[in-house]
Amino acid sequence: MRHIPGITVIPYVGERILPVVDELAGLRIAVFRDWPYLYEGDRGYERDYLAAYAASPRSVCVVARTDAGEVVGASTGIPLADDGEAFHQAFLDKGIPLGDVFYFGESVLLAPWRGRGIGHAFFDAREAHARACGGFRYTAFCAVRRDPGDPRAPSAYRSNDMFWRGRGYTPRPGMSCTLSWKERGAADATPHVLDFWLRELGRAEVGA
Repeated sequence: MRHIPGITVIPYVGERILPVVDELAGLRIAVFRDWPYLYEGDRGYERDYLAAYAASPRSVCVVARTDAGEVVGASTGIPLADDGEAFHQAFLDKGIPLGDVFYFGESVLLAPWRGRGIGHAFFDAREAHARACGGFRYTAFCAVRRDPGDPRAPSAYRSNDMFWRGRGYTPRPGMSCTLSWKERGAADATPHVLDFWLRELGRAEVGA
């Protein structure tokens, strides 16, 4: 557990994720509606997705909750071998054993709470959990690929690339996957390419 002024960051492991699934489903839908995902969320799908994380005994969901009890952010992680097959092939193609990778599903945080160090707390907690589990060489996540000139991008939008690089992650050329979801206002789901970022897990950084 970690406390940031006004916020407590709490990790839930395995089946302990289940009691917070409904809150997390609503949070994912709210945050992913915005650029760059433009996701038209479905609460039933979200509950099933999060329940699948709860089925892995070494999964983790890190929740940011205000002092008033409101969930304002969450971040997930799971052994890659326990996640969906859509994420596997890029690693197998590069000769990286699935058992070497702890995969980070997402970090979502409501806008008013950004810039307070919660994003770093999410990474710290998930990386610490992966180390505690033992046996993982890498932590990894993927991010949607968007055309830099897409007119739907807000003028003030800033990508998370510098933040991720500051955490020691780098994009890996030729490592991507394709997932389909329905964008806001669309009639049907469409495929989207997501690129993988990796770092060697190693030991905890001083001051992390």
